[in-house]
Amino acid sequence: MRPPPNRKKHIRGIYAACPDRLHLHDTLRGMQELSSMSARWLAGSLASLLLLLPSAVRAQAEWPQRPVRLVLPFVAGGGTDITARLLAQRMTDRLRQPVLIENRAGGQGNIGAQVVARAAPDGYTMLYNTSFIVTSPAMTTAMSYDWRRDLTPVVGTVSVPLILLVHPSVPARTPAEFVTLLKARGTELSYSSAGIGNTTHLAVVRLLREIGASSTHIPYSGGGPALTDLMRGVVQFYMDTTNTAIGYIRDGSVHAIAIGSARRVDSLAEVPTVTESMLAGYTAESWAGVMAPAGTASTIIERFSREMLAVLAEPELQARLEQSSTIPTALGTEAYRVFLESEAAKWQAVIQAASIRLE
Repeated sequence: MRPPPNRKKHIRGIYAACPDRLHLHDTLRGMQELSSMSARWLAGSLASLLLLLPSAVRAQAEWPQRPVRLVLPFVAGGGTDITARLLAQRMTDRLRQPVLIENRAGGQGNIGAQVVARAAPDGYTMLYNTSFIVTSPAMTTAMSYDWRRDLTPVVGTVSVPLILLVHPSVPARTPAEFVTLLKARGTELSYSSAGIGNTTHLAVVRLLREIGASSTHIPYSGGGPALTDLMRGVVQFYMDTTNTAIGYIRDGSVHAIAIGSARRVDSLAEVPTVTESMLAGYTAESWAGVMAPAGTASTIIERFSREMLAVLAEPELQARLEQSSTIPTALGTEAYRVFLESEAAKWQAVIQAASIRLE
């Protein structure tokens, strides 16, 4: 509807047509005052929003403003700890704030994860997690957190292939010979692991189940004693991380049968993969990544992920990682989320089939 061409003449016409002119006058004046108040309120609200929004955006853009705590749920000095500290140093340079490793070992990694799950979602406490995050829920009901509910993926960092090792006295030098020996001697052979439910345990359980063999499991309280007893001949085989085992392979303390990566690694190019020589489609790797408390701002997650991916793309860092057969996975936030779900499904099937429990 078009407004009248002459507003004053239009209003005089309304007055003339209305017998109760005084009442009409009061009504029109009230409407004008209400309109004026609404306009002032709207203007004030918009002004407040304009003041608040830049502040919120600026606060997130300036993250971090103090040191970031990266909780590592394992003891200091291990392979995961060494890699995490290397990445933290590079992230410190990129974020211009210290990224500090805090070791909170215990409970198969779940104590440290619980600390982060209960932390404030402000971007200043994050978790450097490994596969325990998806395997533990399948082995126990005594979980104090739910990784899908209480944590959120940030970035996938690296993976280290597991490698199948035998004591030099074992009469097998090739994957085919090892499979034949397993099927012939069965539980006469024993294998060590870094603990029940550890990746070094689950990888062997899956291998044995899929090739149709069995053996005796001897769990240890860590990878160090598990490898030591392999070298002493107390057990006959063990699947260890490549970065830990490579020195002992080269000095002849143990013999490498096959590696659990999807393709051969340059540092041990002579060792075939399990998938090419024993079991098609089989992979076994110790992997790691970063997660944050649920509710952490997407801008913070995106910034941390972006900077970590840049770190993992540095040629100098890649060269250092390659020396220990550590492979940069460089998974962005969504890719890491998909990877976690895939790993959870894979290992849950293995755990349930073997009835593995932590209680």
